Formats: sequence, structure tokens, C-alpha cells
Amino acid sequence: MIIGIITGILAGFIASKITNGQGKGCIIDLLLGLVGGCVGGTLFGLAGIGPAYNWLGELITSVCGAVAVLWLWNKLK
Repeated sequence: MIIGIITGILAGFIASKITNGQGKGCIIDLLLGLVGGCVGGTLFGLAGIGPAYNWLGELITSVCGAVAVLWLWNKLK
């Protein structure tokens, strides 16, 4: 569970850096990473890419999903 939280924070932070160059804070980055993991897993599943079985795969999936969430959020604002 601790690894999942750390992965979520890191994924949210990386996605924030990719999209607008700065982090959004620890709690927001964590939530963004967790939502990004769900969105990324769904997007990868629809694309026919199997689930991630290691930490790096989970991180990449979460970052991709979090970038998608941030992109959509910025478009709706």
C-alpha cells in the first residue's frame, strides 16, 4: 500500500511537470496519480495493452493516465 501511495504521488508530480511545468502539491499529486492509474489502466486496456506487472509499468500507466486527465481538465477550464 505504501508503494502504491508513493507511486501515485510520483505519477501525479511527473504528469504535472509534463503538462504545465510545476507540481500541484502532495495531496493533489497523489489524487491525480491515483485517478491517473485508473484512467491509464482503462485506456491501455482499450488499446489492447495488458496490465502492468511491475512498479515501472504501473508508474508509466499512471503517468499516462494522469497526463490525459490533466489535458482534459485544462481543456474544460
